[in-house]
Amino acid sequence: MAPGAMSQWTRSLSEAQPVPYWLDDPGRPRPEPALTTSETCDLLVVGGGYSGLWTALIAKERDPRRDVVLVEGREVGWAASGRNGGFCAASLTHGLPNGLARWPDEIHKLQELGTRNLDAIQAAVARHSIDCDFERTGEIDVATEPYQAAELRAWHEEMSRRGLAEDVEYLDAEAVREQLNSPTFQAGLWDRRGVAMLHPAKLAWGLKRACVELGVRVYEHTPALTLKPYGTGMTVRTPYARVRARQVALGTNIFPNLVRRVRSYTVPVYDYALMTEPLTPAQLASIGWKNRQGLGDSANQFHYFRLSADNRVLWGGYDAIYPYGGRVRAEYDDRPATYAKLAGHFFTCFPQLEGVRFTHAWGGAIDTCSRFSAFFGTAHQQKVAYAAGYTGLGVGATRFGAEVMLDLLSGERTERTELQMVRKKPLPFPPEPFAWTGIALTKWSLARADAQGGRRNLWLRAMDRLGLGFDS
Repeated sequence: MAPGAMSQWTRSLSEAQPVPYWLDDPGRPRPEPALTTSETCDLLVVGGGYSGLWTALIAKERDPRRDVVLVEGREVGWAASGRNGGFCAASLTHGLPNGLARWPDEIHKLQELGTRNLDAIQAAVARHSIDCDFERTGEIDVATEPYQAAELRAWHEEMSRRGLAEDVEYLDAEAVREQLNSPTFQAGLWDRRGVAMLHPAKLAWGLKRACVELGVRVYEHTPALTLKPYGTGMTVRTPYARVRARQVALGTNIFPNLVRRVRSYTVPVYDYALMTEPLTPAQLASIGWKNRQGLGDSANQFHYFRLSADNRVLWGGYDAIYPYGGRVRAEYDDRPATYAKLAGHFFTCFPQLEGVRFTHAWGGAIDTCSRFSAFFGTAHQQKVAYAAGYTGLGVGATRFGAEVMLDLLSGERTERTELQMVRKKPLPFPPEPFAWTGIALTKWSLARADAQGGRRNLWLRAMDRLGLGFDS
């Protein structure tokens, strides 16, 4: 990489604000007041991200008489739910390959449930008039190396043989560049209906409004500090008061779970993204993108990118930073070295956009588990339910997780609770220093595989056999 090119690319970051674009909105709603007097309720939901919001909303839709309280430690949507790329996928398994490798006997059912879940999200957005720029444009998985193009074609053939290729189209180099013109693209798989693009923070804010309108009592700036049995229910202590509830649903994801034994199943991985200024009509014409799909490349260290409603390009991914000890700290949200790297990759992909500036650059923690897709469970004699481990693909899957938590709390056997995916947990991560050493070795091996035609070394093959993973 030439020094001149690097300085040119980093100049594009000179005015970038280190805040998430989605949250930098003058229409951001005011937070609800903090809880200052003790409450009682049927269901307490802890966490004001998608996981908690969907749980509270669906609980009231299932039974309008249910008394529901939601507490959020800061503001609704401030963390992963307001910082992500806005890819709302039907997949419940972090992509079809991961699901097929782990639950081959259930994959058709998982695909069906995922499609129904995405349909339900679209219906809820319409029913509650949530203005979140929802566009069901699909996603293209692009190849930027010859071996990736061959793998995509072979994978599409396997999907077709298994009856899993509905609405999925293989695109050769010419066809993929007709959709989005980059000299780096060599092939693509277009999932036409399985992914929607949306404004993630506006979805969270809209869900909060819908919850309040249905009678959910929402308290922000109210962290849940402890969880203990109390009579026939549970009690949660907050800084100023307590909440006594018959049942509790935990949607805290990457933040320390109030059920301590669950904590070893997730680690925080920091992901970073850039947002450009709005493209001019000429700039947009130079790259095409008339169908406005989301895109991701096929490398182990991959990028994801999409258009916003006002034609900015969000460009994120590649680096996946695990802090030693698994600590979640605000200072990790900003990483200029990664921003510079991402800017260079952006202009390599789209050289015709030379001169475009980035207005926002940000990062945040993702709750990663060893099988890449969410896990579920109960505690305290089924009075507490939890879901976590979405590994960066939770915009859509958290709604499914909310339904699973409510099913588990009800004690009912449903098509969701009968799934092996729901009944079994991933392997936990080992303690330090073994977690950091294993993740560092895996990251090094993944980067090496990308540089060597996708060839996986002995370490990665061993991880594959154990069903363990780590991704960018």
